[in-house]
Amino acid sequence: MKKEAQVAILAKLISINSVNGNEAQVADFIESLFQPYGKRVQIDRVPFAPGRDNLVVTIGEGDRTLGFCGHEDVVATDNPDQWTSDPFVATIRNGRLYGRGASDMKSGLAAMLVMMLEMLATDTIPGRIRLFATVGEETGEYGAAQLTKAGYADDLAGLIIGEPTNGLSEVGYTAKGVIDYSVTAIGKQAHSSQPENGINAVDQLVDFASQVRPLMASFNQVNPILGKLTHVQSVFQGGQQVNSVPAKAVIKGNIRTIPEYPNQVIFDALNQLVDRLNQQPQHQLKLQFSYPEEAMPGSKDSALVKLISKVHEKLLASPVRPTGQTSASDGSEFLHAKGNFDIALIGPGNDSKHQTDEYVDLTAFYQASRFYQQLAQDFFV
Repeated sequence: MKKEAQVAILAKLISINSVNGNEAQVADFIESLFQPYGKRVQIDRVPFAPGRDNLVVTIGEGDRTLGFCGHEDVVATDNPDQWTSDPFVATIRNGRLYGRGASDMKSGLAAMLVMMLEMLATDTIPGRIRLFATVGEETGEYGAAQLTKAGYADDLAGLIIGEPTNGLSEVGYTAKGVIDYSVTAIGKQAHSSQPENGINAVDQLVDFASQVRPLMASFNQVNPILGKLTHVQSVFQGGQQVNSVPAKAVIKGNIRTIPEYPNQVIFDALNQLVDRLNQQPQHQLKLQFSYPEEAMPGSKDSALVKLISKVHEKLLASPVRPTGQTSASDGSEFLHAKGNFDIALIGPGNDSKHQTDEYVDLTAFYQASRFYQQLAQDFFV
């Protein structure tokens, strides 16, 4: 496929505003690319919610299945006026293509599409290859969870996720998990001149906040690749006006876990803290978790990572650096599939993800589709 056609696919993906929703338009476009190949392609559309459709595209045949995954959604552009160009119009400057999702991770998704379309056009499909185009990765890996529960990943022999890895120079084989939690305190409103007539919801959360910090700090093991478990109290909301005792308050926090501490260990610790606080007078706290993800264990010596290293050195004439990822990905959900397979993260994007003037180096983008294609060829040898 000529470079102009490859860029056109990426540009079209970027032009679709799929910020935390609207992924169905991305699925529409991807489906349109494969429809000309008729029965040579199996397309499964898996709705998550109105306007939000996962797409599973399978080509080729064989006893083993190699999976590729790219998410359809992107993060919001809080200040589009600060962008040098329209974030939803792919713009090329000095060898870089700018646009929201250019790095995270529509360039990786586009490279996978180019790979599969090239194989179909040249009749060089080496085995069964399955693409997962998922919804909701940026806000909780909803699509990957749905597809995993539906069994789409149960027969995989390996899975490549096209998350940005510094222009293909790194391969992620392990990643931190994530736990988002919220604690809601219910009190009783009263005039601030008569606080004895009310129950202060903010005071309840101050008690929680002061105790959860040392609790999370007590999980002090250090993973040699991912580092420590981290905890951030990121949102605090409470009260309506300065002269009233607040009747409701909410605190939210974000925890990045490591394999040494499975999420259930953290759930139990937080639940025990809230239960203990609720035993005190005038405490009514409710703890909730939002789409938690387990840490993704892995080994740099896995067969898939070794194959990636071999292909990388052969095709790009440079070694790839195995590394850990501090952010979660769809891999955390695909871990729960029934099959026993390795997962690796490698894509053309870079550290401009989620930033103003997000971009991908076009050289890395072109290399990615060739890299994925060679990887697939060697995988089935």
